[in-house]
Amino acid sequence: MKIGFIGTGKMSKSIIAGLLKKGFKPENIIVSAKHVTPLKAYAKNLNLEVAKNNQEVVEKADYIFLGIHPSDLTALKEIAPFINPEGQVFLSFMSGVSLTALENVLGPVKIVRLMPNLNVSVNEGTIAYTFSEEMPEDAEDILQLLNTLGKTYSLEEKDYPTFVALAGSSPAFIYLFIDAMSRVGVKYGIPKNLATEIAAHACLGSAKLLLESGKNPWELVDSVSSPNGSTVQGVLALENAGFLKAVNEGLEAILTMEDQREK
Repeated sequence: MKIGFIGTGKMSKSIIAGLLKKGFKPENIIVSAKHVTPLKAYAKNLNLEVAKNNQEVVEKADYIFLGIHPSDLTALKEIAPFINPEGQVFLSFMSGVSLTALENVLGPVKIVRLMPNLNVSVNEGTIAYTFSEEMPEDAEDILQLLNTLGKTYSLEEKDYPTFVALAGSSPAFIYLFIDAMSRVGVKYGIPKNLATEIAAHACLGSAKLLLESGKNPWELVDSVSSPNGSTVQGVLALENAGFLKAVNEGLEAILTMEDQREK
């Protein structure tokens, strides 16, 4: 199986990193991009194949990830004549670009609309997907590929703005939270790198416990909060400082912007 990438921005590189970690051979990955010089340096470092142009990616690859800027969508018309509708699948993570918009450019081909987050680079991504009408017979193979990169969720396209807020952009919030905790560690004498590792691992373990326990988050908050204990004092202080309101407003800001992109 040959995997192609048209566009090699941050998300494409994260997906490639995740695929390589799972044992995909670099010689089976072919890439193209607008800016050839940095692409060649990047590809050479990983032993990836560099295509002369987007057409060559389409001619050689079975699965083709579309990672170009949405404003360049119409440029994909140049590859339409070279598509094999029966033998190829296109996987698009172009923000705000619907399946209908893609089909208007590429024709009635097999398309999966994706919304991954950067955690795919360590195979712990959170990935929304929607299949085009042409996809059912290929669904199992596609999901097998995507599941090597993380956890997948089938969503309607109308829910993508909410998903972006919950999973696409939220890692930035989590990094801010970890950094804020680590700075308190520094304040009280723990070196920054060590404090960051401790805070990050606490978040990792907490997320894993939540997913495996079957409990809701507040049940676990209560399980950590002993009567007259320090944890409940901290939880109340966060609430009084507007922690929940700040998270809500951050997610609402993302959702509003993504809603506008979908229209």
